[in-house]
Amino acid sequence: MAERSQVDVTDIEVVEDFTATGRCDEGFLHVRRLRCRNLREDGSHSAMYRVDVIDRPRLDAVAVLVWRRGEQGLEVLLRENLRPAAYFRKDRATPLPDAARYLKTQEIVAGLLEPTDVGEAGLLHRAVEEVREEGGYHVTPRDIRPLGGAFFVAPGILSEKIFLTEVDVTGRAQHPPPGDGSPLEEGCRVRWSPLDEVLAACVRGELPDAKTELAIRRLLDRLGHAR
Repeated sequence: MAERSQVDVTDIEVVEDFTATGRCDEGFLHVRRLRCRNLREDGSHSAMYRVDVIDRPRLDAVAVLVWRRGEQGLEVLLRENLRPAAYFRKDRATPLPDAARYLKTQEIVAGLLEPTDVGEAGLLHRAVEEVREEGGYHVTPRDIRPLGGAFFVAPGILSEKIFLTEVDVTGRAQHPPPGDGSPLEEGCRVRWSPLDEVLAACVRGELPDAKTELAIRRLLDRLGHAR
């Protein structure tokens, strides 16, 4: 299956901007505004400074590189998702010219860990669910393999860690991904692409998703760069 057939999304309309009245501790992201100071080994401390920390109500996430061996080598499964935060860059002055629209971005399968996803078993369970929901493949926890250590995306402001995993679905049947029913999944497309082409697009900045590039590079290291 190459992609899901849906009515496409052409734009995102801001119905209301309630930034000025919204609380920092509610919504999809929570912002903690702190006053901090450094404590030094000699007992002294630095001047006080401000720190903003962005948390999710569900702290961490799992990402799954779904891959297979095709006739022309390794292929990876990508999802084309709506990403409002990237899209609304269009309303800001960028330090370098950027003509990209970013209404959608291509990424590997990923999802937030639920409160019940505890320990390694919980992580593997969530990976299995995301592969089914977003990729259309039925796999088991034994099929999922960790892909190196977890990493921060932006440790200066964001507390979230992403746990990378991978699964080989060569020869398995793919079904239409059910999704989660969210408006952010409208117009989502799922497609297979040659691994080398995806990695080259990451390097060129045409596929600007860090977890996707990192997962591919770690998989290649695991496979010894063999095709």
